[in-house]
Amino acid sequence: MKKYVKALLPMLLASFLLAIPVSAHVTVKPDTSATNAWETYTLKVPSESDSPTTKVVITMPKGVEFQQYEPVPGWKTTTEEKNGKVTRVTWEATGDGVLAGQFQQFVFVAKNPEKASEAAWDAYQYYKDGTVVEWTGDKDADKPHSITNIVASNTVTDSHGQEKPKEEKASETASASSSPLVLGLSIAALVVALIALGLAFRKK
Repeated sequence: MKKYVKALLPMLLASFLLAIPVSAHVTVKPDTSATNAWETYTLKVPSESDSPTTKVVITMPKGVEFQQYEPVPGWKTTTEEKNGKVTRVTWEATGDGVLAGQFQQFVFVAKNPEKASEAAWDAYQYYKDGTVVEWTGDKDADKPHSITNIVASNTVTDSHGQEKPKEEKASETASASSSPLVLGLSIAALVVALIALGLAFRKK
């Protein structure tokens, strides 16, 4: 019996180790968001090396428009633009950076595309020793990029984070566009009534 246990023990141990994630990925949350919404995204960067993480660069997915970022003490934030839109955002440490056993979160707001799609967040993690880890692969890769599923929604989120049903927004638009017409018809009716009243007095 002891022989069987000794033979099975290494196999069980190997299976257990394989079941443990070998790395903590750079991620962007949430995993799902709505079309045309102003979403608050959180980039989470864990440090997987004895050397500190000193810089993180993220590329904006197609159709996603970067708007604002939350300042982080000890980090400098810069953006790169093309045709008036932000294409890349860089957070660079002004202090120690992300040390071994730590993680850092960076929060920013972006406007989602109008059509449902998958937003792939390509990220680049720079360590102090010169190592660069590219989180740009698909979901089955060793270094996958994070993906947010942009799904169709019955609500619209504005820049203040307020949600309104699309039907309500449409009715407000229709009401606003019809207001001048209603006002014009009312004035015309009033003019006709005054003319009719004047003609009635003349006959008398």
